Amino acid sequence: MHAEIVAIGSELTSGQKLDTNSQWLSLQLADLGIAVRYHTTVADDLAANVEVLRAAVTRADVVLITGGLGPTLDDLTRDALAELAGVPLVCDEASLAFVETFFQHRGREMPERNRVQAMFPEGSEPLPNPVGTAPGIWMTLPSPGSERTCLIAALPGVPSEMYRMFREQVRPRLPGGKLLIRRARINCFGLGESGVEELLGELTARGRDPEIGITAHEATITMRIVAHGVSEEECRQKIAEARTEIGRKLGHYVFGEEDDELETALIRMLTAEGQTLATAESGTGGLMAQWLTAVEGFEKAYLGGVVVPTDAAREGILQIDETDGAVSATTAAAMAVACRERFGSDYALAVTQYPAINPEHVMGNAPFAYLALADQQGAEAQQISLGGNPAILRSRTAKAALNLLRLRLLQSCGEAQAPTRR
Repeated sequence: MHAEIVAIGSELTSGQKLDTNSQWLSLQLADLGIAVRYHTTVADDLAANVEVLRAAVTRADVVLITGGLGPTLDDLTRDALAELAGVPLVCDEASLAFVETFFQHRGREMPERNRVQAMFPEGSEPLPNPVGTAPGIWMTLPSPGSERTCLIAALPGVPSEMYRMFREQVRPRLPGGKLLIRRARINCFGLGESGVEELLGELTARGRDPEIGITAHEATITMRIVAHGVSEEECRQKIAEARTEIGRKLGHYVFGEEDDELETALIRMLTAEGQTLATAESGTGGLMAQWLTAVEGFEKAYLGGVVVPTDAAREGILQIDETDGAVSATTAAAMAVACRERFGSDYALAVTQYPAINPEHVMGNAPFAYLALADQQGAEAQQISLGGNPAILRSRTAKAALNLLRLRLLQSCGEAQAPTRR
């Protein structure tokens, strides 16, 4: 069984708003074992709506529609469905009474235009909306050129209304697919997409079950596992085996699962070891501190940080003597040592300021900044290239610094595992 999700609204096709409804509905359908093959977005145009819905009914067993059920002239979903089915719109008295009552309870007179929200394609079934004035529509239509039928549900575009109506009105009406679909995510840092794919080898081949896809976001690489099975246990087993294989092949590059970020993993590791961290940031402008303090329970491990973007700030707050310049391994190490002493932490991370970056550096010989990690034995510093996508430069640098300490902690507890291609 396959589905298509149709999002209606010129505000979506014009880019004024982002379609998050389709993403949410896809995840809900996956829980039922119904795979989504198409996401379609269409403007508030009647002919275009009918064209899109006709194609959807032809190629899908289930069509979910969001948007276009309001009372204004550009809300055309009910008209498009009536034209698609070749039937007139008829008034549902119960729905009309509900809309009237909705306004009465708010001490307002119902505008005449809202009567259209009680109009439904003849033969369809209203889907009550307990929190809004736009009822949904449930229909079953024959699929052209075949003996099967297509299930259609039209829901409001307002997410809070759509979520509840799907759970209460639509989900109980949908048959489950023959196979369950379950998902998991594994996150890693320190390699690009092509490097991860090379290490994973055949695990990412098309047609495998579970499927393993690779996506990147601001230098974090995520493996998305999609497993199909006749039972929860079968899906869990496939995902567990995939996790094991990914961990074996990627080793220390893996830092977490699902919504884990590097800062999440780092706070978790520091807390488990009873150790603490402080940060000093020039080029990253406090990004490490921002991320670390967003982690629940950070107070147990993160003592604080300083943002020192200028020579005067570094000299005044950290008393750094930048004899080798603001961008050097010596300065990075001195920043980390001074920061650790200032906060009395077990570890300190530092990022120097950046040298001037020209556009040609992106593809040419890129300049460097420096990261440093200090502990009770002293400090180590390393270069980080400032080449690549300028839009993610700060986050990539901040992540590289956090990862420096993560790897140190892995080594100290003997858990650092080298990747393997076997």
